[in-house]
Amino acid sequence: MQTVSGRYEQLIQDLRASVRPQREWIERQGLFLIVGHFLSGVGAGTWLFSMAFDFPVGRPLGWAIVALSGLFHLLFLGRPERFWKMVQVGHSWISRGFLGITLFLLTGGVYLLPTYVSGVPWTAEGALGQVALLLSYLGVGILLLYKGFVYASSKGIPFWTSPILPALYIAYALRGGVAVLLIGVPVAGNGVDPHLVELLELWIGVSAAVLILFYLGVMANTNAVARRSVHELLQGRVAVSFYVGTLFIGLFIPIGIGLASQLTPLSQTVLAAVGVASVIGDFFVKFTIAKAGIYLPLRPLRML
Repeated sequence: MQTVSGRYEQLIQDLRASVRPQREWIERQGLFLIVGHFLSGVGAGTWLFSMAFDFPVGRPLGWAIVALSGLFHLLFLGRPERFWKMVQVGHSWISRGFLGITLFLLTGGVYLLPTYVSGVPWTAEGALGQVALLLSYLGVGILLLYKGFVYASSKGIPFWTSPILPALYIAYALRGGVAVLLIGVPVAGNGVDPHLVELLELWIGVSAAVLILFYLGVMANTNAVARRSVHELLQGRVAVSFYVGTLFIGLFIPIGIGLASQLTPLSQTVLAAVGVASVIGDFFVKFTIAKAGIYLPLRPLRML
């Protein structure tokens, strides 16, 4: 009862304030959704680049990360046993994301099973395995797309309603997949050129940094509510997480070390540290953008 009362009091305070911050997807149980979005992107990117670089260890790892993301999505729901009802809402990006996770886990599992379980009546190289692999790519495509569109379709929060956001989340998902390869190469990366992976990580990281700057520049010049979200991100209650997690750990360190690696070879351990920093930044970009979200006010918002 105290928890319910506390939430009610918080809601009343938010409604009385000049701006109402978005809390449902970032506080308490809502944090599970952020973790789920983070893991689904990293897992999808890991699967994609494990196939591209012929990194067998990354394939079950990517599958397991997506499966874990599904668990966090269920934990976010108030009634997890009713998850199947999401399929009934065929035109929402949340339901499309659920279908994407399901498609990927089923088809990816069919593709992986012969490698790890003997006696299965098909092979990964056979017709069934190859069809399953192709369908798993479709699931990966949905996983890369849906998160950004979940936010972009939330019309009540102007900071999220930008076509740049899906592109940004796709870039970070791909970057997360490359980062997992950088982490895994020192352990089981025989045959994978870590410096080629690092070059790809650097390119995607720079692209993500440009997208963030472009996104904030556009949002700062739209309306007063979106501008207030940018203020919260750069100077307000989200600033520490944004500067430390998203910018310093997630961008400055990986890009700086990545540029250094183009001048002199670096050890695989250092490159793995770049991967860890990139994964941390992937989480924080989703966390900070979600936390900076502000609802359209019930009364006109005074210009900043």
